[in-house]
Amino acid sequence: MVSKIMIVGNGEIGEGAAGVIDAADFVIRFNDCRSYGASGGRTDAVAVCNTGRPAKAMLGSEQWRTHPGVVSASEIWSVRDPEKFGALRAPLAVSHPELDDFCDDYTDAFSAFCAETGKTHLVIDKVVHEVVDAELSAYDPAPYVVPSSGMIVIAEMLNKFADAEVVLAGFGHAGWEWHPFAAERQLVDTYVAAGRITRLDGKMIVSSSYGA
Repeated sequence: MVSKIMIVGNGEIGEGAAGVIDAADFVIRFNDCRSYGASGGRTDAVAVCNTGRPAKAMLGSEQWRTHPGVVSASEIWSVRDPEKFGALRAPLAVSHPELDDFCDDYTDAFSAFCAETGKTHLVIDKVVHEVVDAELSAYDPAPYVVPSSGMIVIAEMLNKFADAEVVLAGFGHAGWEWHPFAAERQLVDTYVAAGRITRLDGKMIVSSSYGA
């Protein structure tokens, strides 16, 4: 039974957090597991952006494939439903022509990687993305492209493990300009106030990689 889940972002981690994170029942990290080490080493799942430049960079990197967090993870989670992102391609070509490769889909390549390495591959359903969009709308976000991977994973965990303790570390809700971070912070704050989530620390996360 999973009773304590740690969702570990790529931001700074407070002192003493590593032991708390490693003691959880399930630990999720993101993309290149940048906070690995400072936030402990336990990694049960790595949530990846499976479209666009981040996906291409990870799959083409021997460093990513051999990262101890990626190697030890039993699961890889693709946070972007290919059907959802396929439908975004045409409108983004008009609104954000600079993101011409944003919807390029590498889901099959992540599936192949998992097959080669004995890992489970999970694709988070587009319904989760759409529920997050609907919940964020209550906070009047500025125009954005998609929610962050962190927000999608939080929603997935709250949906799948309603009775588990969900803890965030390394989240500061800042980074790529086309994620609705201000609204995401407000939404997560409501989860915290309702007792659905706790924060391990308040450090800032800043990502320069688009789509993270």
